[in-house]
Amino acid sequence: MAKQGSGRKNPEIELFIKAGFDGENIGNCPFCQRLFMVLWLKGVVFNVTTVDMKKYPHLTPRQPESYAAGSDLFAKFSAYIKNARKDANEKFEKALLKELKRLDNYLKEPLSDEIDANSSETILVSKRKYLDGNELTLADCNLLPKLHIIKVAAKKFRNFEIPVEMCALWRYLNNAYKRNEFSHTCPTNEEIERAYADIAKNLE
Repeated sequence: MAKQGSGRKNPEIELFIKAGFDGENIGNCPFCQRLFMVLWLKGVVFNVTTVDMKKYPHLTPRQPESYAAGSDLFAKFSAYIKNARKDANEKFEKALLKELKRLDNYLKEPLSDEIDANSSETILVSKRKYLDGNELTLADCNLLPKLHIIKVAAKKFRNFEIPVEMCALWRYLNNAYKRNEFSHTCPTNEEIERAYADIAKNLE
């Protein structure tokens, strides 16, 4: 990632690239190397900082299913919001509801690490905060921005709201909004509404 300063004549550019195994030298990353080469070939004056990736927490979900949760949700929403036929609206809405329900079911189902084989207590409903546990992962980073857009745009242009009975899904959303990493990176509702003003079709 290249970072450019505010100076007009002599901008300061900082290139952050993956560090090697020693945490200091250039690491194995063709994308970083490509940027490095392009800047050098263009004669750009820049500083290079290697980043030790081992010092950062891993964001990969433990459960492969967490990646797939809600994977078809945005496609169903897009079809729903772009549909202009009033007689077909119910069909597209049901398809969206089906995907939301599938996500709600996944969030309800306890993960393997929530089940204690030595305990006599049976856990029927998961209490985890996010898709893969109680910490945000890449799966959440992929799904939550789309889910936020769906919540805002569907309400604005179709007067559609995620059903309150989808308790696990609402628990997930509410927990996400409490995290600055999500809530402080969300666009405003107005930005989303403006973006979809030309995409959402009026029902006729």
